[in-house]
Amino acid sequence: MEKTTFNRRNFLLLGATASLGLAAQALPPHKNKETKKKKIIYRTLGKTGIEVPIVSMGVMRADNPAILKAAYESGIRHFDTASGYQDGRNEEMVGQYFKDKPREEIIISTKIHPPKEGLSTDQFIEKFDQSLKRLQMNYVDILYLHAATDRAYTLDPRYTEALRRIKESGKAKFVGVTTHSNMAVVLNAAVDSKFYDVVLTSYNFRLKDDTELQNALQRANDAGLGIVAMKNMAGGYLDKEKKKPVNCKAALKWVLSNPLIHTAIPGLTNFEMVKENWEVAQNHDLDEKEKGDLLLAMNEPGLYCHGCLKCSGQCPKNLPIPDLMRSYMYNYGYSYPAKAQSTVAQLNLSHNPCDGCVGDCSVECPNGLNVRERITDIARIKLVPTNFLV
Repeated sequence: MEKTTFNRRNFLLLGATASLGLAAQALPPHKNKETKKKKIIYRTLGKTGIEVPIVSMGVMRADNPAILKAAYESGIRHFDTASGYQDGRNEEMVGQYFKDKPREEIIISTKIHPPKEGLSTDQFIEKFDQSLKRLQMNYVDILYLHAATDRAYTLDPRYTEALRRIKESGKAKFVGVTTHSNMAVVLNAAVDSKFYDVVLTSYNFRLKDDTELQNALQRANDAGLGIVAMKNMAGGYLDKEKKKPVNCKAALKWVLSNPLIHTAIPGLTNFEMVKENWEVAQNHDLDEKEKGDLLLAMNEPGLYCHGCLKCSGQCPKNLPIPDLMRSYMYNYGYSYPAKAQSTVAQLNLSHNPCDGCVGDCSVECPNGLNVRERITDIARIKLVPTNFLV
């Protein structure tokens, strides 16, 4: 069994490509080890003690159990779903496929996302029990409070109490929180809580200059939190016409070149994706072409919203811009209009929320996104009949 220890001398997120902007990190020697088993790289998911291949599967967009079968037979062992994905059908598919598989061989995570009006502790638990029924399982390995953007939501006593009861009942081995935006704040809140076991966070090459996020990841690592990365492909494309794809294999390698990330959950929807992503589980070293592809991608705004929340307070209508930008990415980057529509629908906006604003948009995105154009575009999706979307 081969073990590799990272240190300041031998860890560079992009090898010698310092121009990509992330410096080497000095890590505690007891928390930064990789283990190779039959060529597959494993990392330990923080204080959970779970050893997991560095490549896992985000099931969100998958609707074909044959993809689950291909991923499982390839060697992927961690599968991430949520109560809201495909209106519960995603959990049902996961449960149906794995019902006859040895439970101890797989790691299942799911998420509960309270609506804007909130849930009581008992309602949260009831919602999770519905997930267990769909999954046909007695427990999940990780249960997340989904989509935190601030400290108050992360530490909401209604939800932490629900998670505590569920964990104590044995229905979830570990509990966590997920974050698409304001990630550093959520990570730090999770550390301060001394409650959470795992954080699922957005992390990709477009966040290379986010030193607050990098520092928060280091702090979470020091505290023993397991770190799972999502939104690894930064939207998947650089343009809505899909003529400029992101080099997704390079993007995933970039994420996993950081040993603070224990595993990533790229969304897999076809057999080629399974094959290409799983290859990274054996080698996350970027070659020169891959480094160049990422450098070129960084010169364009792309489809990914960084979730920095610097747009907050700029819009005179106080529109939920990060949520709208994420919906735009779901639709045009991930080809997942149903998710885009459901996200927009939860915002309770008109189909033209920018109507009435005259002149140039007052919102300036520090990452170059044309906010007004994208809001006007994606908000219209609420007018499309749901049965037209897949």
